[in-house]
Amino acid sequence: MDTLSNSLAAADMAHTLHPNTNLRAHEAQGPMVIQRGEGIRVFDDKGKEYIEGLAGLWSVGAGFSQKRLADVAYAQMLKLPYYHTFTHKSNEPSIRLAEKLAEITPGPLTRAFFTSSGSEANDTIVKMVWYRSNAMGRPEKKKFLARTKAYHGITIASGSLTGLPVNHRDFDLPAIPVRHLTCPHYWRFGQEGESEAVFTERLLAELEAVIAEEGADTIAAFIGEPLMAAGGVMPPPAGYWEGVERICRANDILLVADEVICGFGRLGTPFGCQKYGFTPDIMTLSKQITSSYMPLAAVMISDHVYAPIADNSAKVGVFGHGFTASGHPVSTAVGLENLAIMEEQDWAGNAARLEAQFQGGLRSFADHPLVGEARGDGLIGALELVADKATKRPFETVGAVGRMAAVIGHDEGLIFRAIGDQLALCPPMIVTADDIDEIMARMGRTLARLTDAAHKEGLL
Repeated sequence: MDTLSNSLAAADMAHTLHPNTNLRAHEAQGPMVIQRGEGIRVFDDKGKEYIEGLAGLWSVGAGFSQKRLADVAYAQMLKLPYYHTFTHKSNEPSIRLAEKLAEITPGPLTRAFFTSSGSEANDTIVKMVWYRSNAMGRPEKKKFLARTKAYHGITIASGSLTGLPVNHRDFDLPAIPVRHLTCPHYWRFGQEGESEAVFTERLLAELEAVIAEEGADTIAAFIGEPLMAAGGVMPPPAGYWEGVERICRANDILLVADEVICGFGRLGTPFGCQKYGFTPDIMTLSKQITSSYMPLAAVMISDHVYAPIADNSAKVGVFGHGFTASGHPVSTAVGLENLAIMEEQDWAGNAARLEAQFQGGLRSFADHPLVGEARGDGLIGALELVADKATKRPFETVGAVGRMAAVIGHDEGLIFRAIGDQLALCPPMIVTADDIDEIMARMGRTLARLTDAAHKEGLL
């Protein structure tokens, strides 16, 4: 095993370029090679067991090694391993999945466009919205509104919608017309003496002011995650989404819900927009749509969005957009089976039933000297580590303590994501009450070791 591990690590360091990684540090550190998974646990190439506390990348709802998904993929591989959906061609799994998504998504969402990733889906939305504006004789109506600390993907257009500096720096992004509004995180961005209600009012006033400044006739869409996840797990303040929807409707601005992480039961409701009380015109879906067993994403649109696009395709002769894997039969077959498992196991109900235990477990760490805030909704949450609890002052070297926490967590058998100094948890949707107890026990041991370790490294 040691020989194999060393060989794999050496090959990885020599030949793999890793995403979202300090590449020079990786050359020295090497990879953690995960060899297999079972339920909510994964095992590395040395046999060490970990609870996968982030469900891979917020995505493996069904847990690891779900045989039904493997069987469906194999059967579809034998029957029709690939076909495209260009120029009137189709296949049964993609038809059935589009039909199913139209059935289970809220509001007027009736049509699905399939891609292989959330980034491609959000790029598609940008192009669709621009195409639609042109079709309606509004060539100036092209701008997007997003939020700082949002995450909408990493390709050129979706990366521009993302509001994280690390994803913009030295990539020449944003590269499309987008305005980033204040992050709706009350604990971090609320002003001194400002109540949550007043904070919400201020953000909605900012939205109205930006629309007035830019001109409603130039703004095509507002995009947002119902709960901001990859930027640090930040639930919105009360009344925020209802206000955003009201303002968008009043100004003829499309509302896009990026449900890549919040969808399919994560927050205790089928979709995140239902948790926070708003109805989108467009929805982005990915990750838990197949539990990431196969790459798949979907753009769901209403007939109100679809009609001008369809009319224009008739006028110019084609809707000239698509991907080789749009509606891939294996991916969509796995998606269909995954949604069947989701309904049988009642993922949304499981999240709702376990929410108090999961969120209570996180909040039990609020008194730890390094924890500034414990937060989340449903089965997603985070602990934000700070240098000074009273002032919420971050560490001088942002991310150093978070990285150390992740290393200790691995030693304790818990994988979570250190987003700077925010420790995020998002376990598989099949998690049980006993599993949550074990997750919190391992997190507790991690935090207990962290203060001393950080002192020794001169980080405190």
